[in-house]
Amino acid sequence: MEQYKRLLNYLKPYWLIIALATIFSLCVSGITGAMAWYIKPLVDGIKTDKNIISLYPFLYIAFILGKGIFSFAHSFLMRIVGAKVVRDVREQLFNRLMDLPMSFFVKKPSGELISRVINDSNALEGVLGYSIKDIVVESATFIFLMIVALVRRWDLTLMALIVLPFSFFIIEKFGRMMKKISHKIQEEISGLLVRVSESISGIKMIKAFLRENLHKAKFDDANKAFYRVSIKAARTSEYSKLLHEIVMGIGLTIIMFYGFSLVFYEKMTFGDFFSLFTAIGLMMTPVKRIGAANNNLQSARAAAERIFYMLDKEPEKDGVTDLPPIKSELAFSNVSFVYPGTNRKVLTGIDFTVKKGELIAIVGKSGAGKTTLADMLPRFYKPVEGKITIDGVDINDATLKSLRSNIGIVSQDIILFNETLRDNIRMGRLDATDEEVIEAAKAAYAHDFIMEMPEGYDSVIGERGVKLSGGQKQRISIARALLKNPAILVLDEATSSLDTASEMIVQKALDNLMTNRTTFVIAHRLSTIRKADRILVIDRTRIAEEGTHDELLQKGGIYKSLYLSQFDDTQNTDNNNAADTLF
Repeated sequence: MEQYKRLLNYLKPYWLIIALATIFSLCVSGITGAMAWYIKPLVDGIKTDKNIISLYPFLYIAFILGKGIFSFAHSFLMRIVGAKVVRDVREQLFNRLMDLPMSFFVKKPSGELISRVINDSNALEGVLGYSIKDIVVESATFIFLMIVALVRRWDLTLMALIVLPFSFFIIEKFGRMMKKISHKIQEEISGLLVRVSESISGIKMIKAFLRENLHKAKFDDANKAFYRVSIKAARTSEYSKLLHEIVMGIGLTIIMFYGFSLVFYEKMTFGDFFSLFTAIGLMMTPVKRIGAANNNLQSARAAAERIFYMLDKEPEKDGVTDLPPIKSELAFSNVSFVYPGTNRKVLTGIDFTVKKGELIAIVGKSGAGKTTLADMLPRFYKPVEGKITIDGVDINDATLKSLRSNIGIVSQDIILFNETLRDNIRMGRLDATDEEVIEAAKAAYAHDFIMEMPEGYDSVIGERGVKLSGGQKQRISIARALLKNPAILVLDEATSSLDTASEMIVQKALDNLMTNRTTFVIAHRLSTIRKADRILVIDRTRIAEEGTHDELLQKGGIYKSLYLSQFDDTQNTDNNNAADTLF
């Protein structure tokens, strides 16, 4: 019932439309009752009053036209309400999605989240546009018809109503079944979307490793699973309808034979009988439609539970302190971190201080926790122990806006959007002028290749910048960071996937970007960090070594081992000199 109450809250802003639609629905129900009522004078007057025969067709046409017009008006208004509510729910879902912490996205695949925003909210539209309409209209119609039947012959009407408990039992039983099946349907749809989303985003690797058939088979399995549960839902729904037909058919048959006997013994007229039988017959239709609407409502409950699960998730907690740009220092104080849902510590007792304007390099083997350490700066993740401070202010106390506006990130995993180059760069600062965008692009060595594109800065670059090369995408991300003009900069493997020529151009852009900023450089390639003021070596969750390049080589510890290992690898490549002179 809680889901219904919350759904009804979404209807409150549109109560006027719903009230008008309800009036139209009562008109539809009243006309249906009137059609059953006027059967009696028609049948009884066939032999005695020829005028009624000539007038009734016009009256019947008026009934049909009125019922059609009012039914259209009611249905259309309820469709409007349904569409408005779905719009509101979808907007709330997306807004909440944007406000959730990064830890949530680690646990949920993107395809499942897309399904909740699109498919689950779509399920509500059918319910609010059709099912609620059917329940309102058919309930009123049932009441009007029952009044007609009771007036004509109350004993026969009560006899007919004996079958209703069986109908409501069917509605309840199959409704519960439909809710469970609908949960499974939504899960299988999510699975399908996950498969499609992952396959499209990874299509290059799929083709490179000749794994098209594998992904086809995986999608086929997910598609068949969805088909099976869809068939189960259809079978359950049709069984419900079949049992309704049987129960109602038995009830109508009993009424028909008993009514005929009353007419035969002249205890009621043909007109009364046909009017009663028509009313009772028409009453069966609302009961069936209410049953179908209930099945749809149960399906909506499954979708609503998934929607409210998202809406009830705690958003990222904001601080209350507006953090100014860094003036003195940034400090990690005994910071430890564990990824949500695991017990293994990724970082333990991280403790260091960075002065304003320093260049800090963070090195270590893959999986050592370098990126995790950097991700805690903009509060994508929070330490489980210790704290991070900027000029003595705990970043947990800072507002997200003031904190993240101080931090620029350029990573190996470049995120660009299917928009123009101008819009992608302007993400760094939305109020930037076109001149400022161009200046940032020039400083990032991106202006020349942008101007070579057919529409220049207005060129749309495709999803994730698919129309650009790796070096071009990286320079756009650098231009974006330059436009943002952050006080703190994080470079996470910013050049690791580039060829030598692209790497050299990108490095020039990075040099412009790093000027007069507090910078963290994360790299596997040790040749890119020689100019760092300090190097932090992460090993076994801790800072194992700290110092300059020369100091750490002299110590002869982990850093020297990593450096010599890489040096040996790069000796056999033509790119060794370029790689060693990036800083």
